[in-house]
Amino acid sequence: MAGIDTETIKKLRDETGAGVLDIKKALDEFSGDVGKAREHLVEKGKERAAKKSDRETGDGLIYSYIHNGGKVGSLIYVSCETDFVAKTEDFQNLCKEIAMQAATMEYSNEGELLEDVYIRDESKKMKDLITETVAKVGENIELKKIARFRVGEV
Repeated sequence: MAGIDTETIKKLRDETGAGVLDIKKALDEFSGDVGKAREHLVEKGKERAAKKSDRETGDGLIYSYIHNGGKVGSLIYVSCETDFVAKTEDFQNLCKEIAMQAATMEYSNEGELLEDVYIRDESKKMKDLITETVAKVGENIELKKIARFRVGEV
C-alpha cells in the first residue's frame, strides 16, 4: 500500500510492539484502516504471548510504590526471562502500574490482582497489561509476589 506514512507505522509499533513488516501487512490487509490493523496486531501479539507462557522467568524486578502522603504503599516482584528486558522502559512501566494497583486495596493473592479491573482503564484487567507487555518485549512475564502496607495496619 503506497499511502502508508512512517508516523502511522511508528505509532502502531509503539502501541503493539509488532514488527514493521507485520504492521505494513496489517495496514494493507485492512486497506489502511488503522483501528482494524491495531486490533489485528494486538490479537497476534496475544497469541505470541500465550506461546511464551511456559518459558522460565529467572530475572525481573522488585518494585515499590508509595502513594502521596506516605500512608499506603506496595512492594511487588515481577519476573521476566532476562535482565535486558527487566531494564526496559516497557517492563518498568508495567511494574509501576502493577504496584500502583496493588496499593489500591488488599488483595488476597496475585491471581486476584490479575483478575481485577485496571484502575486506569476499566476495559482491561491487570492480566491484560502483562499480556500486552509480553507481546511488546517478546519474553514471558509473571507477577510473583505482592505486598500492601498501610499505616495503622500490622
